[in-house]
Amino acid sequence: MKGQDVLTVFEDRFALAEVFTIARGSRTHADVLRVEVARDGVTGRGECVPYARYDETMASVRAQIEGAGAGIDRNALQAALPAGAARNALDCALWDLEAKRVGRRVWELAGLDMPQPLVTAFTLSLDTPEKMELAARRHAHRPLLKIKLGTPDDMPRLEAVRRGAPDTRIIIDANEGWSAEVYADLAPHLLRLGVAMVEQPLPAGADDMLAEIARPLPVCADESCHDRASLPGLRGKYDMVNIKLDKTGGLTEALALRDAARAQGYQVMVGCMVGSSLAMAPAVLVSQGAEVVDLDGPLLLAEDRDVPLHYDDKGVHPPLSALWG
Repeated sequence: MKGQDVLTVFEDRFALAEVFTIARGSRTHADVLRVEVARDGVTGRGECVPYARYDETMASVRAQIEGAGAGIDRNALQAALPAGAARNALDCALWDLEAKRVGRRVWELAGLDMPQPLVTAFTLSLDTPEKMELAARRHAHRPLLKIKLGTPDDMPRLEAVRRGAPDTRIIIDANEGWSAEVYADLAPHLLRLGVAMVEQPLPAGADDMLAEIARPLPVCADESCHDRASLPGLRGKYDMVNIKLDKTGGLTEALALRDAARAQGYQVMVGCMVGSSLAMAPAVLVSQGAEVVDLDGPLLLAEDRDVPLHYDDKGVHPPLSALWG
């Protein structure tokens, strides 16, 4: 059907419910690209979040998507575009298109079991200890909180969160913000405060020390892990990998990375950028069976897609076909 597809790229902006801050900066909106691929009256959709950390902009990612062109299939796409946001949006749109054309769900086409609801982390952004304690108290009913840290003065913040949510399971994302010395000093305190896992404590490319220092709690690779080609470089340094579709370049590679990581002995986390339910929907399929699920993007928004993902006490539910897949 090459040449019969119509490819359209939209720029969407979603207001956040609150200012969201990590070690690299703050934001008040989520800017995303929505891709639609239409064929014979059927339209498949995908979403990506261009990320400056990976030298992506809305304009550069849009140019990549439009350069791939209409009519490309998923197999050709894997070689046509590198792992990243552009390939993600187009890959997920093509999965959605195929599912709609044949009248089946994506999980069936991918040979997966029917997806189930999943408990997801809820992220507390970086702030003063006092404000983070208040946020922790507001969300202490949640089973899993993810804490954004990554500064030289993080212990008061972590102590404050633990006071605010004394019984909640906590994981930490340092966003590459610590040195080996800072992490080695913090690690015993993380254990004392019941932290279950720490994500990307050291900068990608400067994380060799993780193979030389004690890792008393699981360490997860985020910025250090993009796709299957990343796995050899993680050996001996990490215990878990964070799979994000905007890093893998779509559902196709995300599923392959999940299987390869498990075969090599890694635990699996599935995470997200701050995007809408359309971006989270395919990640729900990858998240089945993961040790940690972090698909809270829509929970951080003040607005979402017309047919959003459903969140309740059971966690995030699989998407309705009207949203994706």
